[in-house]
Order: sequence, then structure tokens, then C-alpha cells
Amino acid sequence: MLDPDLFKALASDKRLQILEWLRDPEAHFPPQQDGDLVEDGVCSCFIADKLAVSQPTCGEHLKILSRAGLLRSKKIKQWVFYQRDEDRIAKVKDLLSNDW
Repeated sequence: MLDPDLFKALASDKRLQILEWLRDPEAHFPPQQDGDLVEDGVCSCFIADKLAVSQPTCGEHLKILSRAGLLRSKKIKQWVFYQRDEDRIAKVKDLLSNDW
């Protein structure tokens, strides 16, 4: 059974764009002072800037993606870094292809 939070997460072009950017963070984001783009994820500040939205708006998008299990977060100092949960994304792809 598919989780309604998953459909909510996938129902936004901005959230889909975030997932796409995080697929290859080095291609879409500049190097960070703290945290490695691949190992630790991308700072939410960089995501908000690239998405051209406020921090609170970006935070809501990231929260929805995280609640659906599509992103993992990691806190370094006062910053939160996000990366895709590739195992969960693979399971979702499998569920969507088998349920339809």
C-alpha cells in the first residue's frame, strides 16, 4: 500500500526539482564550507537559494519530502543537510510500477 505522504511529496514540481538536483548534487550546487555535498548532503540554504524561495517555504518542501522517506537529513553545526534516500526511492519506483 502506498502512503498518502508519498503522493503529497510527489505532487509538487518544486519538490520533484529538489529530488532531481539532489540526484547529482555536485552538478547543481557549489562546494560547501561545512559538509560534503555527496557524503553529507546539501545545506538547506543552498536548496532555498536555487529554488528561489524563502527558507521557511523551502523547509516545508524538505519536511514533506523527508516525511515521505525520500530524503534523509543530517545536522552539522547549526545547518541541516539533505540527501536522497536512494533505497527508499528505489522501493517507491518498484511499488509504483507494480501497483499500476
